[in-house]
This record gives sequence, C-alpha cells and structure tokens, in this order.
Amino acid sequence: MNYTSFETERLILMPTTVRDAAFVLSLLNTPKWLQYIGDRNVKTVESAKDYINEKMMPQLERLGFSNYTLIRKQDQQKIGTCGLYDREGVDGFDIGFAFLPEFENKGYGFEAANRLKEAAFQEFGLTSLQAITSKENLGSQKLLQKLGLQLIGTLQLPNDPIVLLQYKIENNNVK
Repeated sequence: MNYTSFETERLILMPTTVRDAAFVLSLLNTPKWLQYIGDRNVKTVESAKDYINEKMMPQLERLGFSNYTLIRKQDQQKIGTCGLYDREGVDGFDIGFAFLPEFENKGYGFEAANRLKEAAFQEFGLTSLQAITSKENLGSQKLLQKLGLQLIGTLQLPNDPIVLLQYKIENNNVK
C-alpha cells in the first residue's frame, strides 16, 4: 500500500519501513534515546527489523500514519524520526521525535514536527495532539512549547514507574 510522505524546505518525511533498519538500530542506541526514551533492546539490524514490523508497521497499516524517517534533501542522509503515535496510556495521539546527535539543534525537529502537526490536523483529521517527555529532557520541552503544545500535567505509562510531563494542543480549526 502507498502511504503519504511529506516534505519541508529541507526534509523528506517517509514512513519508516524495514529498509530503515540499520538507521533505526543506530538511533535507538544513541545516548539521548537510551536516557530519555529507554532501551528497546534493539541490538542488531535483524532486531531493528522486528521492532519496525512489530511496533511501527501495525499502526501505519491500521491508520495510515505512524513513524517517519527524516531524510535530509541535500544529501539523502537519514537524520532522525518524527511520528504520530497511538500510544498505550496516552489519551489521543502522541507526537514524538528523535535525532542522531550530529543533527540536533539545527531546526530539523521543529521543521519535521510542525509539518506532522499540520498533517495531523489537516490531513488525518485529528482533533488534538499530546506529547510526553521526561522532566529532565529540556530540549524536548522547549520544542513542544515552540510547536504550541502546553503542559497539562503528568502521567505514567502502563508498567512504567517514571512520571512524565504531558503536553497537549487542540486543533482549533475543527468544525
């Protein structure tokens, strides 16, 4: 099936598939992913393929959106991910993002997440977006606020003792 890809000035946002397994393996083992998101026990390209098939593809097939690999237009370099997630324990859809360290703090996060926020509201018909982040992840908090999300409280995901900050934005164009 063909799924929608998106573009920004500098990026192509392509639905993540098993062709991205080596990239996903690298991303899921970066220091900030491990610190702020957690170890997903993805240690080989094969386990990355399994992770994509089990964690990303079912939602993409069910809803038409999920996780997107961010590709820099200038050199086709895979630099990070951004996605809209139907996450257990979060009421509504969650927007999230992660980057390889060398591509952080260059504006790519806002560029990609803002485009997906627009798609969520204008193309996928979502009425609101949530986001969760750790209290220590100040970079993520700043980006969520820049995107217009507001802190609404805290929550804990099922079977996880960590208390996370919860952000939300409403689609004000819903009729």
